[in-house]
Amino acid sequence: MPMLDPYFLAVAVFTVLLVGLSKAGLLGSLGMVGVPLLSLIMPARDAAGVLLPVLIAMDIIAVYAYRNDVDWRLLRIMLPGAAVGTLVGWVLWSFVSDDMVLLFVGIVTLLFILDAILPLRKKLEGLPPSRPWGIFWGSFAGFTSFISHTGGPPYQIYALPQRLPPAIYAGTSAVFFFIVNSAKLIPYFFLGQLNVHNLQLSAMFIPVGIAGVFAGIFLVRRISMQLFYRIAYWLVFLLALKLVWDGARGVFLGL
Repeated sequence: MPMLDPYFLAVAVFTVLLVGLSKAGLLGSLGMVGVPLLSLIMPARDAAGVLLPVLIAMDIIAVYAYRNDVDWRLLRIMLPGAAVGTLVGWVLWSFVSDDMVLLFVGIVTLLFILDAILPLRKKLEGLPPSRPWGIFWGSFAGFTSFISHTGGPPYQIYALPQRLPPAIYAGTSAVFFFIVNSAKLIPYFFLGQLNVHNLQLSAMFIPVGIAGVFAGIFLVRRISMQLFYRIAYWLVFLLALKLVWDGARGVFLGL
């Protein structure tokens, strides 16, 4: 069984811990590499199904920790768009292959790296919140979150320039993704992503994810992340190139 394979366990545990640290605010959007990393050891769609219950469990911890620090105005702007994006993702899910998912995840991951390098967010800082812009990025976040749990970058492109206090930003993000992830449960069930095998893996990794969240809460104010971010971004960049290569070979060459 794959869950007994040491390589499988090492990659899965590392991935879930990384996502847990991200949920606590320690690694920002680096938690979006969950599906790309797990796709190294299982099909991308199964990776998304395994991660969903784990993400919701971690969301619950984060929502409780930041329950008094939420910008409901921002949520009222972005959540309607997120609902539309989730529905679009559900409709398109049946028309895409695993290779298409790999290619899409790789491209989104590369865009995340470019967004972290280029000064786009700095140029947007200070602008008043735009409802149409918020609905657009909310829908993009809902769509990418449904396909591959990579809703963080589009969400941040709109939310970060609002200059929310750190606790308010963390709490608003926690509530946003708790609602978005919970909305994916029914579609994922009907798509077969929450099958018995995937749920068994989810149950095994939920404690690991929760431990990652608590570790992140403990570490976020105690360590310097500059060197870690530099290394992590390079690793994510290389991973994205591999995913784009593998996905493109399958989509365009049938390999």
